[in-house]
Amino acid sequence: MSTCKLTFKSTFLCLVITALLAADTYSQKPLPAETAAQKEQRMSWWNHDRFGMFIHWGLYSLPARHEWVKRYELMTNEQYQPYFSLFDPDQYNPKAWALKAKTAGMRYAVLTTKHHEGFCLFDSKYTDYKSTNTPARRDLVKEYVDAFRAQGMKVGFYYSLIDWHHPDFTVDELHPLAHNGITEAEYAALNKGRDMAKYRQYIRNQITELLTKYGKIDILWLDFSYPNKNGHGKGKEDWGALELLRLIRKLQPGIIVDNRLDLGDTPGAEDFETPEQVKATELVKYRGKTWETCQTFSGSWGYHRDENTWKTPKQVLDLLITSVANGGNLILNVGPTARGEFDFRANRALDSLAYWMHANEKSIYGCTYAPAEIKAGDDVRYTYNPKTKRLYVHLFDYKPGEISLPGLKDKVKYAQFLNDNSELIIQKNKGDGNSLVLTLPRSKPPYSVPVIELILL
Repeated sequence: MSTCKLTFKSTFLCLVITALLAADTYSQKPLPAETAAQKEQRMSWWNHDRFGMFIHWGLYSLPARHEWVKRYELMTNEQYQPYFSLFDPDQYNPKAWALKAKTAGMRYAVLTTKHHEGFCLFDSKYTDYKSTNTPARRDLVKEYVDAFRAQGMKVGFYYSLIDWHHPDFTVDELHPLAHNGITEAEYAALNKGRDMAKYRQYIRNQITELLTKYGKIDILWLDFSYPNKNGHGKGKEDWGALELLRLIRKLQPGIIVDNRLDLGDTPGAEDFETPEQVKATELVKYRGKTWETCQTFSGSWGYHRDENTWKTPKQVLDLLITSVANGGNLILNVGPTARGEFDFRANRALDSLAYWMHANEKSIYGCTYAPAEIKAGDDVRYTYNPKTKRLYVHLFDYKPGEISLPGLKDKVKYAQFLNDNSELIIQKNKGDGNSLVLTLPRSKPPYSVPVIELILL
């Protein structure tokens, strides 16, 4: 309750002070209380499923030369406008997307509802810069949600905290209007009349729409904070991050939220870490944490017609297997074309995953890293299902003959290839004091990375 004694002359001033005090008090409120057991339950499906699809799609699919094309080429809103005027994904069929993702073994998906360019794939009442005002004339997010839910997949939204189109989003070092060598005077001139308080409310309004119009949303990916960009970055104060997160938790109590709100010093604010585009060999340092590595098939998140550094099927499998072998998730990105299709390279990569996952998915779902006493060699990755007590040996360099697995002697009652449940002979009288020795047949199973299933005692 306010302690102000109101008079006719002081009424307005006291109301302002009271509002400011209330806002400050609200900003200091803790996040909703959650026990470790409650969080474990909330995160249980995500920790089990391990594998998801990221989808980066927006106006940048028309220039088809990177999702940051507006920034890289320092385009104004006017220069970027033709992509909005021509956006007409006539081949958009999210049912086909969902089926492709599910067949590839993905259990959840996250779609960019708005990327840094500011364009919204949903019918927001707070902007005209949205898909329903383009030739598409469709709420593309709604169709995505319906299609992926129909396949039994969990549904997530990506929402960029950055907005290079919004008139109140202040120009910073990453903004397309900030050229190299921009001066402080130029920053001041470009930001005259811009108001981040209004933009913060815009974020809250749109997040409210996304979390109330489409039913249960399982994941929210907010991207991203950069508070130390030479004095011209943005962090938690710019987003009103704590207030925003409280709103999210209120609207969708069971939702899982990433760690890019710049709230690392706030207990309970971050559900998972997000190592981006790191090599498979670097993932071991996240063991023991809750994390998901976000990766592309190539060097771009959005559709990039002329980008050719695509990962091989075996490299993609390495990322998936190594993620799980270190207790983490993999979310793998597809950038649809401007017509709304996955291009042939993405389809080819997804088909290769589908082939492998059909035979070997048991080594991914519900799995994590192996017990500490079991050490893998350079050409082997272990995943372990603690419920079934089965250990999975992923062979990245298949060599017929004997294979020795340290730390497993007298701990295995049966060995078989996972793809067909065909027995592998255990050589009980061979190996050193603690190694299990198996005989691998001359013919390698028809997979780039065969998997052995060990049924432990």
